[in-house]
Amino acid sequence: MRPPTAVLAAAGLIAGYGAAVASGSRPLGGVVLLLFAAPCVLIWAHRHGRRLTAALTALGILAFALSHALGLLIGAWPAVLVMAAAVSIAYWRLSDSRSGAGEPSQAAA
Repeated sequence: MRPPTAVLAAAGLIAGYGAAVASGSRPLGGVVLLLFAAPCVLIWAHRHGRRLTAALTALGILAFALSHALGLLIGAWPAVLVMAAAVSIAYWRLSDSRSGAGEPSQAAA
């Protein structure tokens, strides 16, 4: 099965924030976020090349920043969930749906 980066990215935002809140350590939350983000970047680089990988990575960084700003308006957890949903939809549309992510690979068939 090809890994869907939409799920990894959304889970990373949620888990990163959850780790930061639970531990009281924002750096730990950042480490958790990076542990989810790194495989996404590697998968995109393999699938799409540098240009789209850079655009998708920038989108993730923007979502992270916007979650902070949105958190001031609607609260932290709702903002994280909204941005996780938004980034997941964007990554599915821009990457995963084009590459057959979530479908069995030829080797598994």
